[in-house]
Amino acid sequence: MSHRVLDQIRSNNHRAISRLITAIESGQDVLEDEFAELFAHSHHALRIGFTGPPGAGKSTLINQCIAHLLQKDLSVGVVAVDPTSPFTGGALLGDRVRMNRFFGDDRVFIRSMGSQGDLGGLAKKAQDVGDVLAASGKDIILFETVGVGQGEHDIIKAVDFTVVVLVPESGDEIQLMKAGLIELADAFIINKADREGAGRLTQLLKNLLQNYSPKRADIPAVYSTIAFRNEGVKEAVDGILNSIRLEKEKGIFDDRRIKRYRQRVATLIHDRLLNTFWNESRETQLLQATQSIESVKRSPYKIAQELLDSFRYE
Repeated sequence: MSHRVLDQIRSNNHRAISRLITAIESGQDVLEDEFAELFAHSHHALRIGFTGPPGAGKSTLINQCIAHLLQKDLSVGVVAVDPTSPFTGGALLGDRVRMNRFFGDDRVFIRSMGSQGDLGGLAKKAQDVGDVLAASGKDIILFETVGVGQGEHDIIKAVDFTVVVLVPESGDEIQLMKAGLIELADAFIINKADREGAGRLTQLLKNLLQNYSPKRADIPAVYSTIAFRNEGVKEAVDGILNSIRLEKEKGIFDDRRIKRYRQRVATLIHDRLLNTFWNESRETQLLQATQSIESVKRSPYKIAQELLDSFRYE
């Protein structure tokens, strides 16, 4: 990444933004010193995550949220993490198609990314993409995940505030997922609230939050929306922004950002160590140690230790 590209990113050149994101997704080398310079301009943006079960209407909801944020004179970036195509490696759902009303609007940049097999959370490179969008001047970055199972916890690694989107049909699932969801969410949105059971789900969720969240300073708010009619969305957006403002005043917001930053550093170290460890020699060593069915009778701990020892004394 040249300084010319950095200047283009900072001037909100959407073509340059798109090219750099493509380079990040494809694993091309981005010079660390220059990326550090870009990162220095990425701290102002709020990062809000939307997750929840498939079919909850997250894309439609985010589409409406964008419009309300624009009315507040806030620019928006969207990172929509979709299941990865087994054939192309690209995103399957293509959320940008659903948000095409904003094409051509320089205040909005929307990017779909394949989850690279990590179906519950953000693709590993989504945080870098968020940095690029933030450096381009976007005020708020919205992350959408495919929201499958307990992997939803991965969203915490990338955002400042997490919204869990549910639908009335999710009522029974809450009993199975309540601990994880309650620990994860900073706010809940019951979408498709015109469907039968919406009121029951809302009350059930509020009761669970009251009983399960005694250690939290603030009990997550629960909003009701009918996204395709744009009903309740403004109230949810206003409520979420107000919650973030209160968290900033209490210092909760800064604590969360520090925790996210530490996790990101730890993840980078983990990935680099793995990439360094698995060279051709150790891959061959593993294959040789597991050539026959008899070899699997050895303790896997011993094999692992032998591989680690070879790494330790390089």
